Amino acid sequence: MEKHKSRSEFVSLLAFLVAFVLVFTNGFSQRIFAQEESEDVYQQIEPVGDVLDKIQTDYVMRADLDKLVQGALIGIMSSLDRHSSFINAQDLETMREDTKGEFFGIGVSIKPDDNNNIMVFAPIEGSPAAEAGLLPGDLIIAIDGISTEGMTTADAADKIRGPKGTPVKLTLLRKKNGGGEPDILEVSVKRDKVPLESVKEARILDGGIGYMRISDFKENTAGDMKERLKKFVDQGMRAFILDLRWNPGGLLNASKEVSELFLPKGSLVTYTKGRERDEHRKNPDDMELYTEDRPVLPPEMPIVVLVNESTASSSEIVTGALQYHQRGLILGEKTFGKGSVQTIIPLVKPVSTALRLTTALYYTPADVTINHQGILPDLEVPMSIEEERELWVQLVTSAAEDPARTHEQNHGSITNGVHEQPAKSQEKLAREEALLVQIQDEFGAEAADALREYVKGEEKKQATIEDTQLERAVAILREDSVWEHLIQKYHRDVHETQVAADVTSERSEEERLLVIEASVQGEEQAPAPTSKDESAPKGEEKPAPAPSL
Repeated sequence: MEKHKSRSEFVSLLAFLVAFVLVFTNGFSQRIFAQEESEDVYQQIEPVGDVLDKIQTDYVMRADLDKLVQGALIGIMSSLDRHSSFINAQDLETMREDTKGEFFGIGVSIKPDDNNNIMVFAPIEGSPAAEAGLLPGDLIIAIDGISTEGMTTADAADKIRGPKGTPVKLTLLRKKNGGGEPDILEVSVKRDKVPLESVKEARILDGGIGYMRISDFKENTAGDMKERLKKFVDQGMRAFILDLRWNPGGLLNASKEVSELFLPKGSLVTYTKGRERDEHRKNPDDMELYTEDRPVLPPEMPIVVLVNESTASSSEIVTGALQYHQRGLILGEKTFGKGSVQTIIPLVKPVSTALRLTTALYYTPADVTINHQGILPDLEVPMSIEEERELWVQLVTSAAEDPARTHEQNHGSITNGVHEQPAKSQEKLAREEALLVQIQDEFGAEAADALREYVKGEEKKQATIEDTQLERAVAILREDSVWEHLIQKYHRDVHETQVAADVTSERSEEERLLVIEASVQGEEQAPAPTSKDESAPKGEEKPAPAPSL
């Protein structure tokens, strides 16, 4: 009986996989039958059925069919390219929230304190949390009556989030200035739509130079940038720096909307080409994106765009467009080189899942795809991987330690007026060396070497990391206020900086891993270039929602 049941489940699973192949190949049965006679799809997938049958009959434990199906889909998609993938239900929901730039919650960032309590870091301005009176430093000791002791920040965040309009009750411990017994507060906060920021830094530097760092491209990115740029202009901004370093991309249309803030109306931003079809059928993945609105910044205002090897996808589209139209000087390092477009295709089964499928390549206005190739800067200012990692840690740490610095992080002396520590005097160096000699005499050379390395490490931690790329950008913008002069002096021929990719010369995986070694999801470290190249589906009934990068 068990054997018969196993056979029945296997037949059902194989039928599902056959149906998936039919949908996946985007041609349904007539397309399958139109293939060359030598290519029999059913015969090709027969080994998959044999393997699954063996698993069902001979595996040491009873296998979960749902997991087997999802595992098969993961394997199919991963065999295509590094950007195509199967998206499970949980990741699909997270993607919807992230790319839309909003979620339902109370609008508060939390972090563990020194004792691993859940601490309010900063309420988002205008959010339900801010309106309810939550303050930085408040400890959340219970959520809906459940103690947070032992909870991680992820656990707490899951409990705080919920359906729009529903309340969550927080029990807060608020310390008093000057000591004394802390106050215990009960606060009920109604969940609502909360914006997710992609504008991570925004400020005006000395000399009227605006600076803005964008983490990725969401539906609300251009709107948020537009508001801040208008404020900058009202405050007398005379030049602007757009920082796209560590930006892995995001929505394709968002790159067009961001480019509109700077380029004249009617400027070509990018175009895409999908798989070639017959002459009577237009590929829906072929499109051209032009700016449709007037720019926010005046055409004579100088602009510098900062890029590095983690600048990818949509951020490369903006980089290529501004460079081609001579609307921005590109400074930094060669970009990542992700020139492909992924479309999110919802699946009926498994329920609430989807495919992220590469459907096209995008081209810069220079008529080249930079897939695996990247864009060269007009001004090369290299930083080592270690320097970039240390700078990133400094940026994140400065924001984490002081909520007031969330949008004005520490780039070194260019933002803080803080310079390198003065060199040690000869007298101090002599004292340190004498101490090390004494330790070596008493405890051995290994102990002295260990202490020497420890001292070096501590000095390195205390030193301010200088953002040399931002420093160079500021120096150029202070050099001359006339944009035409800067373009004539620094802009390189676009045929040198935007070169057609040779898809056979992809950089080694080892090199790519070195570039993104310190990268993870979230705000605490730099995002990996290939980790967020996705789009929120426009509805599960639609076979092919808007493409993304």
